[in-house]
Amino acid sequence: MNKILIVIPTYNEKQNVERLTARLLNMNALIEVLVVDDNSPDGTGDLVEQLSKKFSRIHLLRRAKKLGLGTAYIAGFQWALARDYVYIFEMDADLSHRPRYIPKFLKALKEYDLVIGSRWIPGGKLANWPWRRVFLSRLANIYSQFVLGVPIYDLTGGFIAYRRKVLETIGLDTIRCDGYSFQIEMKMRALEQGYKLKEIPITFTDRKAGDSKISRRIVWEAFWLVLKIKFQSIFEPSRALTPSPRELNN
Repeated sequence: MNKILIVIPTYNEKQNVERLTARLLNMNALIEVLVVDDNSPDGTGDLVEQLSKKFSRIHLLRRAKKLGLGTAYIAGFQWALARDYVYIFEMDADLSHRPRYIPKFLKALKEYDLVIGSRWIPGGKLANWPWRRVFLSRLANIYSQFVLGVPIYDLTGGFIAYRRKVLETIGLDTIRCDGYSFQIEMKMRALEQGYKLKEIPITFTDRKAGDSKISRRIVWEAFWLVLKIKFQSIFEPSRALTPSPRELNN
């Protein structure tokens, strides 16, 4: 029995989290949800605690303060690895990642080690985004793909499913990045370990409630991380990343 855990970081997501968890639990009896809450002032954590008392498949990991998206995911992944989950997802709490794609992820995981919900391959798209955010996201992915020379079209995407072994071996304790750069670093670590990746098309819908957590600092951090990874691959040949498109997207 392949147990599934979906890790959802939250900070002021009270307007969204109950609807999202209900949809996830209704999809598959093997799905469980872990909400990692950074002491949300709006009471998100308290709401999830109430839900966890009603539904045994909802879990809550409270943190004392807002510590960042990357560390929230790592805490959630470590929580999962301490238990018997086989497939571990990450997704946003704001309903921009649609639960209806999860069966496609699970199908792909039968053959691949890491599955990415992609906005930038044929069939993928953005819905209801202002043009400035579309431009920034597209530019960030083109830049990252060009500099790193890898055939992953959505390096900054955050709707991802992992086989357990990926998270066990990529060195979660040594990842320090946040936001966009966290997503890039996780994917590149998986490539370094030789894992098979697959992108599937998704429609990413802009949030209807709450505020975006992406800051200018996070965008600049991603810019410099890409250069750092590139120089590491140049000066440390053993770390060079040369996967083929066929290896990634068959």
